[in-house]
Amino acid sequence: MKLGIVLNTREPETVWNAFRLGVAALKNNDGAAVFLLGKGVECESIQDENFDVQNELNSFKENGGRILACGTCLYSRKQQTRVCSVSSMDDLLALINESEKLISFG
Repeated sequence: MKLGIVLNTREPETVWNAFRLGVAALKNNDGAAVFLLGKGVECESIQDENFDVQNELNSFKENGGRILACGTCLYSRKQQTRVCSVSSMDDLLALINESEKLISFG
C-alpha cells in the first residue's frame, strides 16, 4: 500500500504522530510520503521536550520515506528546508493520485 500523508500543522504531538505513522508504514514494507503544507513546512524547527519530532522525521527519511514541501508555504514564511524537496500543488496532486490511502494531519 502507498500511504500519502498531508501535514498541515506545526503542533509537536501531531507532527510527531504523523511521522510515527509514516515510519510504521515503511517498516511494514508499505510506501509512504509526506507533503508539508501551510504551517507543516515549519516542522524542521520544532523543538519539544515531550515529542522528539526531529528523531521521527529522521527515522522516516532513513527508512526510505519521501518528504515534499509546498514552495509557496515555505517562501511566505521565509523558511528553508534541509530535508525535502521544494514542491508545488501539482506535486501534491500527483501524491494524492499515486497514494492508495491518504490521511491529513492538522
